[in-house]
Amino acid sequence: MDAIEITVNGKAHSVEVSPDTPLLWVLRDTLGLTGTKFGCGIAMCGSCTVHVDGEARRSCTTRISAVAGRSVTTIEGLSRDGSHPAQVAWIEEQVPQCGYCQTGMIMTTAALLAKNSSPTDADIDEALSGHICRCGTYQRIRAAIHEAASKHSSAAAPKTAAQGETR
Repeated sequence: MDAIEITVNGKAHSVEVSPDTPLLWVLRDTLGLTGTKFGCGIAMCGSCTVHVDGEARRSCTTRISAVAGRSVTTIEGLSRDGSHPAQVAWIEEQVPQCGYCQTGMIMTTAALLAKNSSPTDADIDEALSGHICRCGTYQRIRAAIHEAASKHSSAAAPKTAAQGETR
């Protein structure tokens, strides 16, 4: 078994696993990053969503060999202190009930906001299609995404002199 090189949450790792091992199990069992959840194992529920080079991807069906030399971000790497706009909005909108699906939904939301800072309901529905929340908190999820979008776009907008920019 050859070592496979990957970068996870900004840190380089060399893992000695079979090339067909799902990324999910490398993250959880080899690297100890348990924020990414196992839900179905067939990429149908979204609980295992991570970012690979910034794109949302289901880690349960992504082989480790497919991400060799690439950058992977898990929920643990989204922000050090839970300050990503999606994480903040999830708490403000009291989205989680059981919370099991939430890390995958937050990761998909972060990828959506990176591409579209002002998503419509249709954009949100499309991005989250295939995610399953067994508790049925979809209305709060949508509200949280809109809240996160407003925080994300205001954080990305340049400050004017009236907003406190110093020159």
